[in-house]
This record gives sequence, C-alpha cells and structure tokens, in this order.
Amino acid sequence: MSQTLNASTLLAVPMAPLVGAVLAGILGTKFGGNWIGRRLSHTITILGVLISFILSAMVLKNVALDGARFNETLYTWMVVGGLKMEIGFLVDGLSAMMMCVVTFVSLMVQIYTIGYMEEDEGYNRFFAYISLFTFSMLMLVMSNNMLQLFFGWEAVGLVSYLLIGFWFNKPTAIFANMKAFLVNRVGDFGFILGIGLIVAYAGTLNYTEAFIRAPELAKLTFPGTEWMLVTVICICLFIGAMGKSAQFPLHVWLPDSMEGPTPISALIHAATMVTAGIFMVARMSPLFELSDTALNFILVIGAITALFMGFLGIIQNDIKRVVAYSTLSQLGYMTVALGASAYSVAVFHLMTHAFFKALLFLAAGSVIMGMHHNQDIRWMGGVRKYMPITWITTLLGSLALIGTPLLSGFYSKDEVIMAVKASALPAAGFAYFAVLAGVFVTAFYSFRMYFLVFHGKERFDQNPDAHHGSHGDHGHHDDHHAPHESPWVITVPLILLAIPSVVIGFLMIQPMLFGDFFKDAIFVNAEIHKAMSILSDEFHGPAQLALHGLMTAPFWLAVAGVASSYYLYIVNPALPASIKARVQPLYTLLENKYYLDWFNENVLARGARALGTGLWKVGDQTLIDGVLVNGSWKAVGWVSGLVRRLQSGYLYHYALVMILGIFVLMTYFVWLK
Repeated sequence: MSQTLNASTLLAVPMAPLVGAVLAGILGTKFGGNWIGRRLSHTITILGVLISFILSAMVLKNVALDGARFNETLYTWMVVGGLKMEIGFLVDGLSAMMMCVVTFVSLMVQIYTIGYMEEDEGYNRFFAYISLFTFSMLMLVMSNNMLQLFFGWEAVGLVSYLLIGFWFNKPTAIFANMKAFLVNRVGDFGFILGIGLIVAYAGTLNYTEAFIRAPELAKLTFPGTEWMLVTVICICLFIGAMGKSAQFPLHVWLPDSMEGPTPISALIHAATMVTAGIFMVARMSPLFELSDTALNFILVIGAITALFMGFLGIIQNDIKRVVAYSTLSQLGYMTVALGASAYSVAVFHLMTHAFFKALLFLAAGSVIMGMHHNQDIRWMGGVRKYMPITWITTLLGSLALIGTPLLSGFYSKDEVIMAVKASALPAAGFAYFAVLAGVFVTAFYSFRMYFLVFHGKERFDQNPDAHHGSHGDHGHHDDHHAPHESPWVITVPLILLAIPSVVIGFLMIQPMLFGDFFKDAIFVNAEIHKAMSILSDEFHGPAQLALHGLMTAPFWLAVAGVASSYYLYIVNPALPASIKARVQPLYTLLENKYYLDWFNENVLARGARALGTGLWKVGDQTLIDGVLVNGSWKAVGWVSGLVRRLQSGYLYHYALVMILGIFVLMTYFVWLK
C-alpha cells in the first residue's frame, strides 16, 4: 500500500496549466508578436489542463484507495529569524478532491469556450487567463503553509479582476472588476491580520506546526482585552472568507461580476474561486473548533446570506444574474455548515454545487447564444423544442440545485439542513429557519427561470431589443430569429457536467461524510460539537436517505416552490404583475438590493473620501506642511532676525549691553541678600 505521493507528479499538476498560460498569453497575443494562432493557443491550454486533471484524478485515487499522503516543503524562499517562508504541498482527502473539481470544471469551461468565444478578438488572451486561474487555484488548495495559501488567494483575485474586466472597453465591466477588487481587499485585510496573529503567537506559517500549537493559543487573550486570541484569529480569517466567498455584507461584487464572459461566471464565480473561503475554513478547522464565538458568527453570516440573497434571485430578469444569486445563497448554505462544525458537509456541498452550478451557468450561456444575445428571460419562452440538449441539462441542474432526492444536490443540501438542526450553538435556531425557508425560495426562483425560458408561450419575437444588434456577452452575430441548439463544443461540456450533477452525491456521501476520506484533513471536537455524530447515527445508506427525504419538510418546501412558480408563470402569468403592484415597497427594496450598494457608495465611499480629504487638508497641508515644515523655518527666521539685531557691530551698542548686564547681575545678587 502506497503511503506517499511523488513530488514531481504533484508539481506537474499546477505547472501544466501555468505553461499553457505563459505560451498562449505571450506567443498568442500582440505582446509576443502573435506567433501562434487560435487553434494552437486553445490546444496548448486545454492540453495543459487535461494533463493536470488526469494527474489529479490519479492523486485522488491514491489518496482515497491507498491512503497516500504528502506533506513536504519543496523550496525554502527565505528564513527570517526562526520564521520559514516556504513553498510546499499538503495533499490529503480535502486537497485531492479540490484538485479534481478545479481541473475538471476548468477543462469543461475551456472546451466550452472554443464555441462561445470563437469570434472574440481576445480569444487567445481569454484561454491564457483561464489557465492562469487554474494554476493559481491549484497552488491555493495544494499549499501546506499560509504564505502559499495567501499567494494563491491573491492570485485568483487578480485573475478574477482581469476576467471580469475582460472587455475593457465596456464601462460596466470596468466598474464591476474594480468593485470586485476593492471589496475583496476589505476581506483580504482581515485575512492577512489573521495570518499575522498566527505568525506572531505561534511563530510559524506551516499548517501542521500551527495546528499543534493551537491549544496553547486557546489559553491566550488578545492584548488589552478579555477576548480569546483564537476567537480574534478565527474571525479575522473568516472575514477573508466573507470577501472571497461573497458572504453578506461583502457579497456585493459577485452579481456585478456577471459582466464578464459566461465561461468565467461558471469557472470563477460559481464553481471554484468563490469556494476558496469555504475550503480555507475547512482547512483551518483545528483553530475554528476552539472558538464557539467564531462559529456562531459564521452561522449568522451564512444564514443571512442563504436566505436574503435568495430573495433577490426572485426578481432578477437577467438569466445569468438569477444563477448568480443562486450561487450567493448556496455559498450561504456551505457557510452555515461550517458554523455547525460540519466541515465535511460544507465541503461535500461545495463539490456537488461546483458541478451543477457550472452546468447551470454554461447552460445559461448556451441559451444566450441560441437566443442571439438575449439574456432577459421575459423575452424567451418555449425554447425547449429548439434547444433539447440545453433544456434537459438545465432541468437536471435545476433539480439538483433544489435538492431533488437521488440527485447530488439533495444529499449535500439535506445534510447541511440536518447538521444545523443538530447543532447546539445559540445561533443554530435562526440558521435552521433560514436554510429551511431558503429551500422554498431556491426552488421558486430556479424554476421561475426554467419555466420562463423553456416553457410557456414563445415571447422572443416581442423583445424590444431584438433588432438593435448584439448586446450579449460574446462575439456571435446572427440575424436569424428562431432559437437554435448550440454546437457540440457547447453541448458536450453540458452533458459531461450533468453526469456528476446527477450521480456524484449518491456515490460519495458515505466515504466523504461518514468514512475516512477526510480523517486527517478535518478536525471536529465531537464531545462539544455533536452535529456530525448525530448525522452519522441517522445515516443508513444513500438509498434510504433519499427515500426518507420524500417525507421531510425540505422536500415538500421544494415541491411547493416549484408548484408556485409553475402556477404564477405558466398557469396564471398575469398574477406576478398584480402581486408586484400590491407589494411595490418590498419590490423596490429588493430591486435596490437592500440599498447596500447605495450605502457603500454614498456613506462608506464618500465617508472615506471625506476622511482622506480631511487628513490631506488638515494633517498634510496644515500640520505637516504648515506647522512642522514651514513653521520650523519661519521660527528659525524670526529668531535669527531677532539675534541679528543684537549683533549690530557698533561699539557703543556692545558697551551699553555690558553695562546693562552688570546692572542686572548686581541687582540680582542684591535681591538674593
């Protein structure tokens, strides 16, 4: 039985996409003289990701079946005092699973991109960015220390910035990528503070060494307060996760990131990058288990995100934004599971969600192509007969998303709800209500989109923008009016993503949640946090769980959500407008996204600008320039001017001063007597 993995093989996993990114990004663009064409660019980058996926699958097999592990330093960058800054890999069940998810979804997206971006001028640059993102994400999930984790963390943020603003001549895209960049900097500030505190008190950046010293950190308090040091560390780390994984209130960047091309929405903002925060908290479970305060905080934030971001999905008309708010809500579910100490459940939902959410985003892109750039679901309808493959794969993805028994989303989502119910933390009651109500909301907005797009009356001939040229998010130009099915490079990735969206939950729930898959990757204090123990006692196989799911509240809430959307948008389509008129204030609140963007722009941004202006005017100009710099030379000039008058050069002035001096001294001594 193999117990170790080959370092060269592991190194090839992230390096293969990096080589593809460098070749396509330099030789395939104006920067390098356009030496290679489109076909060679996409061949090189897809081959790099394919190699990475094959190697990742081999690593996963060795980890899952043979118990192989790897935790070594490959390169020491520098040593400062006793602090080592290194590059190394930690490969266990958690990282091996993430490696396969990242490379498989990236591979599907790259194949899909051949058809989706075929007429775009930045074709080669786009493939280079995708491969660079894949490299960055792999370095993040394979890291064995916090320095490399932070490198991957910032690198995926950088590539996200480049991809959201891929069409840099489009003002909305530039605004969106700057918004994503700034909001993520807020989260990253907390993240690096958390890492800094670990370094300051544990004296190491290495995961294993930090976790060994975690019990010592639990005995310390934050200087000047009565707060537990480990609580402050965990909350700071989680603030980083709030930015990267788009948790309330740092979620505002993700819906606007839909300005980027659809393949990027699938890769970065649904399947991989936004789950980096979930992965990080699961990896840091030995620290988070020491602070119930931090876990309660995570529960509350996740519950708010799961429910209230779902409400926003109900009123969206852009097909991509509906799926985007679905992503926000499902990230909330993962976060709630983390707060309930069900880290393996959160990661399990991360995996299943990656497949069906990437499927839904790519299917949305297929619909946009088939509808000739139209993204507004109000001007669709009846598309099912024109796009059968896109229709059936979208249906499977939607059924998985709402938690239909036997499909992958059911197993992970149901376990999240059960874990929260089993948690004894004070915030668990609110979180349980939120995730339970979120089931109805998710089913409603998901099938609202499904019914409006694929069923009902055909409305695409009523689109007021239909004849105004291309306004979609890809480079196709087609004057034909009827929808059409997408080419094979679009439909094959949809089919390949639909397969795990259906079966992966059934196959993997037992080993991932109740087996040894995460045995040395995730730590849970079962004596205090008993959610996973309770779930284990109640689990009797995936088939029995699906059968039992037919009798539970989440299933019937999902059925109610689907039935409600069917009635409102197929049976009685005039009713939604009537409801909207009756609840206009609520609709306005949702349409303005709870006014968080307004608050950020008018309160935080203007407040920060006013503070900066005040510091500049008062601090810089008045105090530093006016008092310290200009004031010092003025004082010297005044004193020197006064002294100069005393040094006149006339003898009678000096004689007078001497006489006055003698008079003062005589008077002084007489006064002393």
